[in-house]
Amino acid sequence: MRFAPRRKLGRTDFDATLLGAGDLADAALGVDACAAVLRRALDAGINVVDTAPAYEAGVSEQIVGRALSGRRDGIFVIDKIDHLDRPVAAQADESIARLGFSPDAFVFHSVSRMDDWNGLVSEGGGMSQLEQLRRLGRCRFRGVSSHHPDVVRAAILSGLCDVVMFAVGPHADRRYTDELLPLARERGVGTVCFKTFGAGKLVASTTGYGQPLPPEVDPSSLAPTLSVDDCIRVTLTHDPDVALLGLSTPGEQDAAFRAVERFQPLSQPELEDVRRRAADVVRNKGAIWWDPPAT
Repeated sequence: MRFAPRRKLGRTDFDATLLGAGDLADAALGVDACAAVLRRALDAGINVVDTAPAYEAGVSEQIVGRALSGRRDGIFVIDKIDHLDRPVAAQADESIARLGFSPDAFVFHSVSRMDDWNGLVSEGGGMSQLEQLRRLGRCRFRGVSSHHPDVVRAAILSGLCDVVMFAVGPHADRRYTDELLPLARERGVGTVCFKTFGAGKLVASTTGYGQPLPPEVDPSSLAPTLSVDDCIRVTLTHDPDVALLGLSTPGEQDAAFRAVERFQPLSQPELEDVRRRAADVVRNKGAIWWDPPAT
């Protein structure tokens, strides 16, 4: 196997691999084909898998369930609670039915405003509801996935989250890396970080996740894309517990695996160079939704 567990995922006591496998859902390919791709990542040793009901309307959860059939042990599965304003139990039960098992962690999805966070931690809010499910054995750990550093900070400091998910990559708010990764380590909160490739914007001509550029954008006017190595080196240099990548085709997996195998940390000048180029690459490619609006 190419990957072996290397670090505890915060206070979960789970020995996690450096890479995790993110959303693999492609309804056009079908559940079996996508499950085979995920099993290929598991065969390489990867032991953290992320999914959500919102990914292809539950298809992602079905894929994860199919891929882990007969090999659930030793895999840390993160699932999401998508709707922050709805009862948690019903959402969790639907996800568990699609997976065929309880995930290790449920995290609240896209908690990207402080009002959202405050609602979750209010009396009778989502966090207390999820704690009740944890006590019933419907999951073991709680957390949030967020696109706002202020929310991530509050989640870490609250003591209510075992895992936090946020952006780390060549084009992401510097507070994620400069402040929040160290704070999470200090507080024993696991970090599972996404947007290494900037939703694809950094490595392709897309507004994100394969979506086409607006017709008014001339592709020849765009800056050269970054390489897979550029992106992965930035994320690994910052050293989150787990770097969560899409890994949605064998080719993508092999490119990522090779980048990890030849990884060398970037110096500060090298980091700044990649960040400068990343800012050019994303220009005219739409909103950077994983960062808060500039103030």
